[in-house]
Amino acid sequence: MNCKNETKPEVKAVEVAADASKTLDPNATYAKAEFTIEGMTCAMGCAKTIESKIAKMDGVKSASVDFDKKLAMVEYDEAKVTPALLEKTVTKVSSTYKVMNMKSGSSSKGTCEKDCKKADCTNKTEAEKAACTSDCKKACCTTKASA
Repeated sequence: MNCKNETKPEVKAVEVAADASKTLDPNATYAKAEFTIEGMTCAMGCAKTIESKIAKMDGVKSASVDFDKKLAMVEYDEAKVTPALLEKTVTKVSSTYKVMNMKSGSSSKGTCEKDCKKADCTNKTEAEKAACTSDCKKACCTTKASA
């Protein structure tokens, strides 16, 4: 897939829901992964192809690839998908793609909210703190309503 000579259309990242024919386990523990992809040369042929391949994986709830930021964000069932499997899926699309800066963590359990000052939150990145879900059960987030 070489699209270096094509004009670059203006494309915005759109989250792609997982294949409707797949059944997602409502009791599964879902995690989120965020990583950069080096080697993409276009939004449609590269980014959308990678996004589609990831979204079709068994256990992937959602996937989005932003060509401009070289950023992929994936929500997946921890029992079926691993960060290593996500990386393998990307590099199988083309050997020119390199996955870097893989960050992952459970989302259904939640991380910590942005302004949380509790001990378990001190080593979290701002992105991890911002990713805290409303149903987070961690001690650091149980007081967020009163904060």
